[in-house]
Amino acid sequence: MDRLQSMRVFSKVVEQGSFVRAAEILEISNAVATRFIADLEAHLGTRLLNRSTRRLSLTEAGQAYLERVRLILAEIDDAEALVSLDTKKPTGTLAIYSNAGFGQSQLGEMVAGYSKAYPEVVLDITLSDRAIDLVEEGIDIGFFSSLQKFDASMIVRQLGVAQVVLCASPDYLAKHGAPEQPEDLSRHSCLNFSHEYLRHHWHVNTMNGVLDVPVVSKVVSNSGVLLRDFALAGMGIVLRPSYSLGDDLRCGKLVRVLPGFDMGQVSMSMAYPSRRLLSAKVRSFADYVSARFPHPETDPWLA
Repeated sequence: MDRLQSMRVFSKVVEQGSFVRAAEILEISNAVATRFIADLEAHLGTRLLNRSTRRLSLTEAGQAYLERVRLILAEIDDAEALVSLDTKKPTGTLAIYSNAGFGQSQLGEMVAGYSKAYPEVVLDITLSDRAIDLVEEGIDIGFFSSLQKFDASMIVRQLGVAQVVLCASPDYLAKHGAPEQPEDLSRHSCLNFSHEYLRHHWHVNTMNGVLDVPVVSKVVSNSGVLLRDFALAGMGIVLRPSYSLGDDLRCGKLVRVLPGFDMGQVSMSMAYPSRRLLSAKVRSFADYVSARFPHPETDPWLA
């Protein structure tokens, strides 16, 4: 007895509610379909289906067996499809979403490297800070911060945990001095992200709770890139996640201020729809990005 084929016939008969329809779909005769089920029941030593002239129904044993059979068949189909996908070269259009701050600072080099490795994939990239449903909007893969909401059914891979840092240009600090305590920020020009939570106060985590420090905003913008540029130009102190400033900090164009104080953190994750089978382009991109972030619980941008 071909037990696997018997399972497929059994599952299809239940799905269709008919031996005849199942046999047609499987391209076998009704007699062969009936024989597969009879042999399976004989092998198991129990009846799986109650048969009448009008309908089929599952026995209690048949219901329990069906649940396991469907899982087994799904795993087999996945294994076969995975091998098939691995032999295919990634092609087509890959739609990518990212929140604006991460996308502007990180995706350039990352996407360029992927494109070089997989030249037949066309990349369609959308940057936005609005809430987005990847499936509804036809996006293959997205980058989200922990401050954003996204569908819990997504497959999520954390990339890293970005420290929120204060920094300024050496020129600004030479002219105005560096703050020594969080309260000193109130006397400095601050470059502020246009979020109501941050517009008038910056928040420092201390052993005694959160300290709200009043700040004077020299510039307010919803663009992290602009705020970085203003900081580089010596206009003031900026508060940003490390992923948007890491290169400038490493080369000394910007200098951290109050490095001993905890300004919070933002984790960054990659997410894609929870499909049992991923296309070669999505799988290759997800694996490529994950390989660049081998330690997701750390801050790779301040290393």
